[in-house]
Amino acid sequence: MARVLVVVGHGMAGHRLVEEIRSGDRSGRWRIVVAAEEPRPAYNRTLLSSYVDGRTVADLTLPAPRLLTDPRVDLRLNTRVTSVDRAARTVTCADGTVLGYDALVLATGSRPFVPPVPGRELPGCFTYRTIEDLDALRAAAAPGEPGVVIGGGLLGLEAAQALRLLGMRPHVVEMAPHLMPLQVDEGGGRVLARLVGALGVTVHCGRGVASLDEGPGRRVCGVTLSDGTRLPARVVVFAAGVRPRDELAASAGLERAERGGVLVDRHCRTADERIWAVGECAAVLGRCYGLAAPAYRMAEEVARQLLGLPSDGFPGADMSAKLKLLGVDVAGFGDVHARTEGAMEFIRDDRAAGTYGKLVLAPDGRTLLGGVLAGDTGGYTVLRALLGRELTAPPETLLAGVVRTV
Repeated sequence: MARVLVVVGHGMAGHRLVEEIRSGDRSGRWRIVVAAEEPRPAYNRTLLSSYVDGRTVADLTLPAPRLLTDPRVDLRLNTRVTSVDRAARTVTCADGTVLGYDALVLATGSRPFVPPVPGRELPGCFTYRTIEDLDALRAAAAPGEPGVVIGGGLLGLEAAQALRLLGMRPHVVEMAPHLMPLQVDEGGGRVLARLVGALGVTVHCGRGVASLDEGPGRRVCGVTLSDGTRLPARVVVFAAGVRPRDELAASAGLERAERGGVLVDRHCRTADERIWAVGECAAVLGRCYGLAAPAYRMAEEVARQLLGLPSDGFPGADMSAKLKLLGVDVAGFGDVHARTEGAMEFIRDDRAAGTYGKLVLAPDGRTLLGGVLAGDTGGYTVLRALLGRELTAPPETLLAGVVRTV
């Protein structure tokens, strides 16, 4: 008889795991049961803003029709797992269903972080995580009216783009001194703010949120910032980051990382040899990764183990990113904040052209440790390939984008 693999969660990581198992399990050793909390199969969360811009749910849906009709895959939508019994090797669902497993993979993802500010539960406040979130936001939006996004990172700028596509006038509030504080430095964030400002997005950095204000009909009508500034708001979108959903593991007595996430080894396995975790809920050697690429790599690693194939373990992930946000090009790679002891910075800030470039060099002045590009990311591929190596040309030449090959 086939062994039973239970996957809790059908987001991007959980779906990749199912795909990998089915494509590699030629002998039919596994039957897969997927407990999906959402009402629809996995979809591409990285393209949520495009859903506002005309793409359909079908465009974003990940599983091919053959997977949805696969007799060895039992996909159960609207199914929330409430507990794990490790001794009995079962999981219990909210509707009382009990599922036995030979192997269990937690792919529960993350939940949006909503700061504990007064008024956060008022009607008109939204998170930015699911198709349902965007449907609700679309229904509440009013063209020409102001909307406030709390959070100026990648997700916050995506949410601002969604408001812009809905015809609203977006404001972005970021507590850090500049936009995208994890991916770029202050100079890159300044250029990004100037460029998105030209597109109609008003940026407020270095300020927190004191309260969300109640208006007529007991709906949100504005946001008061920590410096007393009041921003009118038809809608408020929380996009201030995420927190790993690790409560199921905690209730089962599995260890969590210091900053949250299901603690797993480099093979994505918990202390229980029958239980793994992948994606945003997994803290590999104590570290969570919030990007799709490392989530896919974790899923592939676990699939190889379940299929009895050689595996080297999750190698960590390159967190370099090249993005286009509201039509603005931005990239960060390596040590963007020059935190390496003795690091040197070479900056090219062309305010007339609206571009910014920075290279972070080792104390020898020749080895590339990282960099930031904003407004023009044409040199990203070459520069990223040079990480940890000696520069092939002077910094000013590399930042001018004239080098064609490494």
